[in-house]
Amino acid sequence: MLVVKIAIFGFIALLFSIGVIVPSFAHNTVEVGEYKIEVGWEVEPPVVGIRNDIVFKITESGENEGTYTGVTNVFKNLEAIAMYGGATKKIDINSDPRPGYYFSSIIPTKTGSYTIDLKGEISGTLVDVQIPIEDVEPTAVLDFPPTSSKGTVDIAALKNAISSIQQDVSKLKSGETSISSNDGEAYDFAIFGLSIAAAAIILAIIALVKRK
Repeated sequence: MLVVKIAIFGFIALLFSIGVIVPSFAHNTVEVGEYKIEVGWEVEPPVVGIRNDIVFKITESGENEGTYTGVTNVFKNLEAIAMYGGATKKIDINSDPRPGYYFSSIIPTKTGSYTIDLKGEISGTLVDVQIPIEDVEPTAVLDFPPTSSKGTVDIAALKNAISSIQQDVSKLKSGETSISSNDGEAYDFAIFGLSIAAAAIILAIIALVKRK
């Protein structure tokens, strides 16, 4: 059981160390008939309490294969509703000078997932789709100097994990934790697994510190 525990611990630690890499984001696109509808935030990541725009790009196939042109007057018969949990709001759409581009100004008041519900038609093509957009983040992503202690808490938790590993090693060496093996192979494997877990946690701490 100890060996399995160590292997799982090491794997989780490695995933954590990889997870501190900042992910990339992009607008979401759906196809409705001959039209492509792309929706997202103008400024990413969106931050709670800070004015932003929900932007739309609606195109149709061009004369040449693989080309697309912007569609104008789309929201004449198309309604856009912003959704958050059980709350909904019909949003006003403004036209961008570029054909096929539209936007709606909004101040997101809560962190989490938002969805845009589009209902109506575009030149006779029925539209009824819900498109999720990037999650709204807390202001901590932009705070400087940082006001959140989240990073400190994460590092403290990792340090506690290293301390736990050190205790496991001490128990192995003292014989308090027994390993069912007549030779030292299981012991060596356990120590090796603990070392990998510790190394992964240390890398995670370094990444967190650099990120701060």
